[in-house]
Amino acid sequence: MKTLSIISQKGGVGKTTLATALAVEAGRAGRKTVVFDLDPQASASFWKDTRQDELVAMTALPAARLSHVLKAASEAGCDLAIIDTPPFSKDIAYEAAQHADFVLLPTRPAVLDVMAMSRTVELVRHYKKPFAAVLTFCPPSGREVEDTLTVIRQLGAEVCPVRIGSRIAYSRAQQTGRAAQEIEPDGKAAQEVRELYAYVCMNLYAQNGTRSDTHERKRVAGGS
Repeated sequence: MKTLSIISQKGGVGKTTLATALAVEAGRAGRKTVVFDLDPQASASFWKDTRQDELVAMTALPAARLSHVLKAASEAGCDLAIIDTPPFSKDIAYEAAQHADFVLLPTRPAVLDVMAMSRTVELVRHYKKPFAAVLTFCPPSGREVEDTLTVIRQLGAEVCPVRIGSRIAYSRAQQTGRAAQEIEPDGKAAQEVRELYAYVCMNLYAQNGTRSDTHERKRVAGGS
């Protein structure tokens, strides 16, 4: 089983949106997927409560039990675990980073948001985990994105090539217990999720050298 942690010390950057959308994409790709909701606000769990299927499993739990439930999920045949974390909680972020095979650090395209992300970068590096910053809520135009990329590179962090736009499909999907690619299969948000999922798989399964990994690399390189 592989584990993806989505971590940010700042709120409102789209952690739960990414966690649920990627979980749905993984489930649709045939991977047995579970989301572990470590956020006391339980946003991901509320999302799951409104769904009408069992494509994605969801468990809300305190961070202290994470190691135990990850082991149980792996023994039960789960393929992918996605950890959704709260903001402003270093202890929970430590737990999520410690158990991750790959970490996504979402941030809005704003310099102050990225500077707040610097603490999370230090945390992930402490555990020597592979990670990448992913820009969320990107505007269709303006210099904010390029300015933010400059600051991220100054931190020495890898930048995910997929950018998540500021699109109504994401918030609309969250309100109805679905993912953006489910409500607008041919929309731009759906394309972004598919590309982000391919990028995550490329990083999670790169060391295996499997056929599935080669396929994911081709998808990312081809922008599909």
